[in-house]
Amino acid sequence: MDFRLALNIKPFTKQLNIRDQVMLLGSCFTDHISNRFQQHKFKVLENPHGVIFNPASISNAITSYINRKQYKPGDLFLFNELWTSWEHHSRFSHPDQQACLSLINESTSNAHLFLKTANLVIITLGSSFVYELKDENYGGTPGAVAANCHKIPAQHFNHRLMQYSEVESHLSKAVSSIQQFNAAANIIFTISPVRHYREGLVENNRSKALLHTAVHAMEQQFVQVSYFPSYELVIDDLRDYRFYAEDMVHPNYQATNYVWEKFTEAAIDEESRGIMKQLLSIHHAKNHKPIHAGSKQHQQFLQSMLAKVRQLSAQYPFLDLENERAYFENYEND
Repeated sequence: MDFRLALNIKPFTKQLNIRDQVMLLGSCFTDHISNRFQQHKFKVLENPHGVIFNPASISNAITSYINRKQYKPGDLFLFNELWTSWEHHSRFSHPDQQACLSLINESTSNAHLFLKTANLVIITLGSSFVYELKDENYGGTPGAVAANCHKIPAQHFNHRLMQYSEVESHLSKAVSSIQQFNAAANIIFTISPVRHYREGLVENNRSKALLHTAVHAMEQQFVQVSYFPSYELVIDDLRDYRFYAEDMVHPNYQATNYVWEKFTEAAIDEESRGIMKQLLSIHHAKNHKPIHAGSKQHQQFLQSMLAKVRQLSAQYPFLDLENERAYFENYEND
C-alpha cells in the first residue's frame, strides 16, 4: 500500500539547458534552489535586491532592474548607525552612505545586464501580506510598501493582507515588463512552502491562496509563464513535519532536495541532467574526507577525479571547473 499521495509533474514544454542564464527572485526559499543551480554550474543571478516576499516589492524590484535605476542619498535612511533602503534587504545596509549606495547600484546594474539576456526568471512568492509605511520618520513615503522592515518598531507600519486585485496587478506588471525587456525570457512562478507562522496559520493560508489564484491568472494570460508546485510538493506530497526544520516553519534539507529533484525532472532537459550527474559526482568527491590521505589508493582516486574534471572541461568548455581542477591538483601535490 502507498501511504502518501505523490505529486506527478508533467515535463515542461520549454525545458532549461545548463548553458542558459537563470535569474531567481523572491523569498528565502529562493536561496535553497539557487544553491542547487550554482552547484551544478548554471549561470545564476539570485535576488539582486536581497530576499523579498511580497508581489509589490518583487514587481518594484524588476522595474528598477529594467530601468537601471540609480539610487541616491535621498533613497536611504539612517537607523542603528546603518544606512538602509526600504526597497532592499539588510545585506546592503552599511555604516557609510556611499558604500551602501555603491552596493545597491552595482547590484542593480548587474541585474539589468543579466535580465536582458536571461533565458529564465524564477519568481518565488512568499506572502500576500505587506508592511506599508505610516509616516516619514525614516525617510520613506507614507503608504509605500517596505520590502524589509529592518527591525523598525511595528507602530511605524500598517500591516495588512493585500486585495486579490492588487496581487494580480503587480504580477501582471512584472511579467509584462520582463517580456517587453527580454522577449525570449520564460518565467516560472513558484510559491514558497515556508509557513509565515507569525501571521497566524489561518492568515498564512489566506495569503498563500491569493498567490495561487493570481499565479493561475498569469498562466492563463501569458504563454511564457509556467507554475512549478514547490508548495504542493512539501505541503501535500511530503506532508510531514519530519521534513521541516526545528522551527516547524522552514523546509529542511531533505524537503528542499526533494523539490530540487522534482524540478530537475520536469524543467531541465536530458542533456543537462546527464552533465549535472557528472558534476554531482565531482562535488561529492571534493567533499570526501579520506581516512588515509597519503595512501596510494587515495592518490589514484585524486588522479582519476582530476582526469574526469579535465575531460568534462574539454567536452563542455562553457563549464567553469577551475576551482575543482585546482582543488584536485593541489591535493595531489600536497
